[in-house]
Amino acid sequence: MLRLLACAACVLLPAAAFAQDPATVPVPAAVTADGIPPIPAELAARTSPYFEFRTASFVDWDPADRSMLIATRFGDTAQVHRVAQPGAARMQLTFEQEPVGNARFAPHSGDALVVSKDIGGNEFYQLYRLENGRLQLLTDGQSRNQAGAWTHDGALMAFSSTRRTGRDTDLYLIDPRDPASTRLLAEREGGGWGVIDFTPDNRTALVANYISVTNQELYHADLATGALTRLTDPARTVAFNGAQYAPDGRLWVASDEGAEFSRLGLLDPATGTFTPVVTEEWDVDAFDIAEDGSFIAYTVNAAGISQLKLLEVASGRSRDVPLPPGTIGRISIAPWGEVGFTFVSNQSAADAYSVNPASLAVTRWTTSETGGLDVAANVLPELVEIESFDGEPVSGLLYRPEPARFAGPRPLIVNIHGGPEAQSSATFLGRNNYLLNELGVALFYPNVRGSTGFGKRFVGLDNGPSRREDSVRDIGAFLDALAADPAIDAERVGVTGGSYGGYMCYASAIFYGERLKGAVCTVAISNFVTFLENTEGYRRDLRRVEYGDERDPEQRAKLVEISPLTRVDEIDIPLMVGTGANDPRVPASEADQIIEAVRANGREAWHFLAGNEGHGFARKENADYWSLAGLVFWQRHLLGE
Repeated sequence: MLRLLACAACVLLPAAAFAQDPATVPVPAAVTADGIPPIPAELAARTSPYFEFRTASFVDWDPADRSMLIATRFGDTAQVHRVAQPGAARMQLTFEQEPVGNARFAPHSGDALVVSKDIGGNEFYQLYRLENGRLQLLTDGQSRNQAGAWTHDGALMAFSSTRRTGRDTDLYLIDPRDPASTRLLAEREGGGWGVIDFTPDNRTALVANYISVTNQELYHADLATGALTRLTDPARTVAFNGAQYAPDGRLWVASDEGAEFSRLGLLDPATGTFTPVVTEEWDVDAFDIAEDGSFIAYTVNAAGISQLKLLEVASGRSRDVPLPPGTIGRISIAPWGEVGFTFVSNQSAADAYSVNPASLAVTRWTTSETGGLDVAANVLPELVEIESFDGEPVSGLLYRPEPARFAGPRPLIVNIHGGPEAQSSATFLGRNNYLLNELGVALFYPNVRGSTGFGKRFVGLDNGPSRREDSVRDIGAFLDALAADPAIDAERVGVTGGSYGGYMCYASAIFYGERLKGAVCTVAISNFVTFLENTEGYRRDLRRVEYGDERDPEQRAKLVEISPLTRVDEIDIPLMVGTGANDPRVPASEADQIIEAVRANGREAWHFLAGNEGHGFARKENADYWSLAGLVFWQRHLLGE
């Protein structure tokens, strides 16, 4: 509230107070750049090609005209566009100030298109029917709502909503053509409920309850009565990467039942028995079933590099789709059989593609602009595999500057992913390619214990407050290994990370400050207790499974002990912190309290606060300014310029 009042008072200042130095970059209107020095306009001009890239994500197929929906940005935020055919112009469909990236057509007819958006990154999504360029509100405008599956005949769509308690996600049904048709299907307790499919006869909903990354439950919900029947064994902890009914009534799932990695197979709804059909060396990440049931498209996560495969159901034979090293986003099979997906690598910004199931020919539908740069010249990562402090194998992706251009040992930035149930993968580095290509800074993306993609044992190795700092010790092991690399300058190393990676960023500054030149920490947890107490209620129990329960006195004491705020006196290196004022996951107060404490100790701390953002920076002008500020920070503290 104080920040809002301060901004309101700004309108009373004389116009001269807003005079902008032409030699510096204007601070975006919604951004408070506290302690951040002016950014030279010359730096913005020099880096501009690396900032003027677009991405395009596959969203859905239009069953009526066989066009493709994509999400891409032409202004400040991503919006939904239609592409009539491969290489055709992108025709914008939504024109909102807030980002719009999720949209689904009604099956078969395509006569209803439902999209979702929030306000200022608060993640309290509302559902809308898009028609003639206008959004018709379908939900209550206040609660958090998430779209679920459509019935196979396209008559109804499911969604989950917190409208009853603000915390629990109840299940609803709606005909989006008539907002008044909304009806409650089932009241539920907890924040992880959703309808993910319907039986082919459209009489029963397939319901999932997400408890943790390694524990999900499946249920049937009778559409007439709302009665729920559990399909999975309550005595067993099982994860599902997807569940979907085939036209013949069989239930396909990707599950780690009975194995370390997720396999694709069949689940018997009557007995809960899982029968694997496809076993890969790594996780089966996602899948979709053709409308005629003849094949299944699925992805495999091979240590951060995606593989796309097509399973012929009758023969049981899988065929590999030829793709270069990179990662695959959403996959969906059109009614006519074409497989749509998003593909991205550091040599290709995210774009929408399809594959012909008969020939396996890959077609690129969009070619996103990359600021005039030849992204094919960008470097690809190499896999670094080591043993950590306790012998546990850990790995990460290292991007090296071109040695012919940058001789001698190079400075390094360690970039730690969030989650922690997530994974650093072979993706497009965007603005960070400026560090690699123009400044000769190496970038390392570690997958510490607790990361997904390396089996269910590995993902649980950091659970609870007593094991939390083992993941920080993994960073120490990586620093040791990289320091021994003759191409790395061990005297010039920095660390960065966001969300949980932001906690890791703070913790690394504490544990390894003498080996680091600076830390850039985004939307970061600074105190686990205040984080758990202030994160939105619908996600609190999920986070307690991962971090610990602050209501338990013993766990609370340990959570306080391992929190960066408790050891803030040990942060001696320069710090840059970024956050969104509307963040529902890691509230902005987490940044406020550590900035105050660091400055009270006489240490340097830059603070970037975006008043119109949530858990990250979705608006281009904010993301650009944050990245430019980061470059100024690294040039000063890592490169000594």
